[in-house]
Formats: sequence, structure tokens, C-alpha cells
Amino acid sequence: MQTDTERLWFVAHTRPRCEKKLAQYCERESVAVTLPCYRSVRKYRGKKVTFYKPLFPNYVFLQLFTGQRQKVYQSDYVANLLEVTDQDLFAQQLADILHALDTDLEVRLAPQIQEGVRVKIKSGPLRGVEGLVQQRSGTTQVILRLDFISQAAAVKIDADELELI
Repeated sequence: MQTDTERLWFVAHTRPRCEKKLAQYCERESVAVTLPCYRSVRKYRGKKVTFYKPLFPNYVFLQLFTGQRQKVYQSDYVANLLEVTDQDLFAQQLADILHALDTDLEVRLAPQIQEGVRVKIKSGPLRGVEGLVQQRSGTTQVILRLDFISQAAAVKIDADELELI
């Protein structure tokens, strides 16, 4: 049973292109917010410009106390607030994705979670992280899943850094 001092994970399904606005609103209102973003570099007129884009478009992850749900809805950036049933699994999967984003590896959205072999990364900055493997154009990609919203992030890893589980 939830107490008033316990924060629970929720997934805010945002209105289109409102992820960063909701994150800023939550920070101003002292709501714990997580918005995984990846780095995108583009060239414009010979200059490199770096953008940080939400890894999961239309989703922001919140840790809320009981009384904070209404405050989040008041932002007008939220279309729906989804309850997370398995708090521990969600927290672990989100932590794995955030850990991958903290490395220098290329992380991108992998919207279709496909069947594959379950592996554990045995070396490198993501050592110990588990995921599913997908073969693409000669390189192996590990899919880090966030089951609650049926989305995943893919990380390119050399096959020799993987072990079957």
C-alpha cells in the first residue's frame, strides 16, 4: 500500500512535442522527472549543431507523491498519466537505458521490439546490462527494453562483448 511519503513511477503521455516543456514545468514544481534524451548532430551551412531529442517521443517519466498527480495534469502538457504496475522492473529498465545514454555509444529509438536472443553485455561501459539482440547490416545491436510503454532503445555493441543468458 502506498504512503504519502512514497514516490511511485508514472509515465506521462504528453501532448505532441511537449516533453521538454513538461520536464521544465515539473522541475519548477519540484516534481521528480526523467526525460531520456539522445544527442543528434546536424550540419547547417557548414556548422555542426547539437540537439538533444527525447529518446521516447511523447513520454516523460515521473516519480510522484500521492498529492502531486493533480499538479502534473494542471500543466496542460499531459494527455494521460499512466500508472506503472511493476515499479521495480520499470526502475531497472529505465536505469539501464539512462546508463546507456551516459556512455559514448550510439543510442537510438528502436520502436519495434523484435524477438531475439537474450544477452548480457560482458565488457565495456554497459557491462552487466541485459537485452535482446538484433542483427543489422553486419553489426549487432542490443535492445534495452522499457516494457511498460512497449518501446526500446538500441545500442550498437560488438558481438564479442556479448554472452548468452
